[in-house]
Amino acid sequence: MEWILLMFLGLTAAVTGSLLGLGGGIVIVPVLIVMGGYTGILEGISPQTAVGTSLLVMIFTGLSSTLAYMKQKTVDFQSGWIFFIGSAPGALFGVWLNNGIETGAFFAAFGLFMILVSFLLMIRGKIKPLPLRPNGIRRTFRESDGTLREYGYEPWLGIVISFFTGMFSGLFGIGGGSLIVPAMVILFAFPPHIAVATSMFLVFLSAAVSSISHIALGNVNWLYALALIPGAWFGGQIGAWINRRLKSGTLIFALRIVLVIIGIRLIFEGVTG
Repeated sequence: MEWILLMFLGLTAAVTGSLLGLGGGIVIVPVLIVMGGYTGILEGISPQTAVGTSLLVMIFTGLSSTLAYMKQKTVDFQSGWIFFIGSAPGALFGVWLNNGIETGAFFAAFGLFMILVSFLLMIRGKIKPLPLRPNGIRRTFRESDGTLREYGYEPWLGIVISFFTGMFSGLFGIGGGSLIVPAMVILFAFPPHIAVATSMFLVFLSAAVSSISHIALGNVNWLYALALIPGAWFGGQIGAWINRRLKSGTLIFALRIVLVIIGIRLIFEGVTG
């Protein structure tokens, strides 16, 4: 029974994560904690184990999604590698914080910040992207409706921002996409489809780094991970398939809703934890 529940959890989390570029940890971590700590369905699940197991599973969600988005030609690999320069050390730092942080106020404050990010996405049309210097990275992308979109960023700024997204990925096990996707869309004018696809490539790389640290710390339940991985792999493919059929505005709306849910969850953990 537990294996069936975990396979369904992996599938559901991966579809959501792949569709919006979030990874899937936002679903896996709280559900594992509830199934282990409150209902007793699963044994040996601590918050650290839930995060470590989630990050291991996100390797497969990220890889599956990236392969699917490659076929759609929406992954900006150069940007993904640049962001990874920052997210890799950030993820390691986040893992270290995960084993030492106890303050509920930090969780609550970050939850409020996620809700603020959702609001900024709502008014993103009124926010000007950061100015781009001549030596910055520039890209163009043609939307499904024929609109040609230009986006770009300064590499050093992308590295700095991705450091913090990697840190939150390792700390909360939610996938750095919950911050990097809004940052790419709001600050760098990334088309939503490019932002989501590139984020999943970054989720794959960052989760691999974070998982190594969590494995070394003994924060991975291998039995549960094996049950989650098959659903995560197929869910990554399904999420990318759905993403291709949605308009940019619909993706942003869905992302805003999920960010609010993340924020409420973190506030709840901060207040009750």
